[in-house]
Amino acid sequence: MILHIKNMVCDRCIMVVRQQFISLGLTAETIVLGQATIHPDIDTEQLNQIGAVLKVLGFELIDSEKDRLIERIKNLVIEKVHYGDLTNTHINFSNYLSDKLNKEYTYLSRAFSDAEDITIEKFIIQQKIEKVKELLSYGELNLNEVAFKMGYSSSAHLSAQFKQTTGMTPSQFKASASVDRKSINKI
Repeated sequence: MILHIKNMVCDRCIMVVRQQFISLGLTAETIVLGQATIHPDIDTEQLNQIGAVLKVLGFELIDSEKDRLIERIKNLVIEKVHYGDLTNTHINFSNYLSDKLNKEYTYLSRAFSDAEDITIEKFIIQQKIEKVKELLSYGELNLNEVAFKMGYSSSAHLSAQFKQTTGMTPSQFKASASVDRKSINKI
């Protein structure tokens, strides 16, 4: 049985879900971002129990096909932006998502916008800016290196997008005492 799980955005999420399944006496064959395959199949009572345990931890079981699609779009973007390699790859996210999900991008875009009240493009930008904040807060890379690592054509383009999204320049962000970063699943 495949369970679709909302808000799984990192390896720690996978680890937490795995631990919860073990504590419930369930065996997960595979757990990846957004889904878990468990054997043998479970009954409604066990499904409700899993749902309740996951909800306490900030996760949610997803029932509808449309919600699964939206979560899959989010997970693909998060995987690519936060864990993939954007260095010197001018990735076309519309082609990437269409290829991965075997659906026309116009359909994906409309479904996402209807469900999330934001376009896929803006969601991608928000994810990239959060990753940029992370990289800037580490202080290991300068702005040119961050721009290159995140697949921006230039540091000027990154700075303009950063300012438009956050209201401050990357250097203002770096100099600020409070680092205003958001959890990936809160974006």
